[in-house]
Amino acid sequence: MSQSTIHRVEFKTNVVHINDVKQRDLARAKHLVAGHQPHGPNAKKHQQPKQGGDEIPVMNNGVTYLASCGFGEPATNCSLLIDTGSSNTWVKKEKYKVTSTSKDTRKPFSITYGLGSCSGSEYTDRLTLSQDLVIENQSIGVADKSDQMPNMDGILGVGPVALTKNTMAPDASNPNGIATVMDNLKGQDKIKIECIGIGYTPTTKLNAATGNLSFGGPDSTQCDGKLNYVPITSTYPASEYWGIDQSINYGNTEIMAKCAGISDTGTTLILLPQNVYELYQQKTGAKVDQTTGLLTVTQAQYEKMESLYFCVGGEKYEITPNAQIWPRKEDSTLNIPSGEIALVVASIGDIKAGDGLCFINGFSFLQRVYSVYDTTNARIGYAPTKYTHATTN
Repeated sequence: MSQSTIHRVEFKTNVVHINDVKQRDLARAKHLVAGHQPHGPNAKKHQQPKQGGDEIPVMNNGVTYLASCGFGEPATNCSLLIDTGSSNTWVKKEKYKVTSTSKDTRKPFSITYGLGSCSGSEYTDRLTLSQDLVIENQSIGVADKSDQMPNMDGILGVGPVALTKNTMAPDASNPNGIATVMDNLKGQDKIKIECIGIGYTPTTKLNAATGNLSFGGPDSTQCDGKLNYVPITSTYPASEYWGIDQSINYGNTEIMAKCAGISDTGTTLILLPQNVYELYQQKTGAKVDQTTGLLTVTQAQYEKMESLYFCVGGEKYEITPNAQIWPRKEDSTLNIPSGEIALVVASIGDIKAGDGLCFINGFSFLQRVYSVYDTTNARIGYAPTKYTHATTN
């Protein structure tokens, strides 16, 4: 098999019925801004999470993206949440079947997320991501306990190895953490570089195949235009995550000057500095819904909205008015009042440009823009897709 081969894995979406999207996103953002438990390519030098506060909630808050992965031989397929912000791969015990390739290491594992936790025993086993992408002797947590982990069988952690430290029993052969899925893909010559391309699509219905991962590089078929790469920002703490430098226009008006922030698959909304958020609210005429804390507009206001343009590395990525709203067929999950339309833009807080992490491009942005996370070359790639101008919402 050629190392340059790009492996594509389909996945599906699963809408989680919650009404506190904003609160959960802000709790996550608070820890990211503080520099706790970084998870970008420059975070490998951090062997311990920074002290203070709870762990970061790594899970997507409104929609989960699930990949069907096989354990053992013959493989038992399980639906795993895809997470670039954590690195352990684990599965619930009731979903896991011991086969000839399974090995119980008799070592405990335990992971506490900001939202949920799990614990059990570590196994090594064959992990099948696709027909031609199979990993041997992958470390897998088999969880006999899992808390607040509904609608999934486990997690596929594709972040850096440093995040696995202290989640398993000490191992002299792996003092800096357990080999991740990405580590083993590269170590077993399945991919040439540690790079993941993620193609989300706007949600249309539950449990539909509406996205894909490409291991080893980007999937050019997902791009509807130029794929542009930028290096990880040098501004701390955004530099410790998947950080970029970016400005934003609303229509032809710049509402956010160039500053540092991050691209984050674990955040649902688009989070902007308070002053930028207020300017956006003024431009759209939106008001704050007292139940959810989200901005809402009327149909008449929506029809007058303009596109947001995210300016990154000399390229502009358009987020249309339709992409700025929560899918209206899901308004009932947030208890949005009849006649109002919820927006996916929220405030990250009273952040100044010099604070170093001013915005988060969550998956509301990433559903309309193809994204590539290249650990080997410490860079991020964006490209428009055929869904950039979709009217799905």
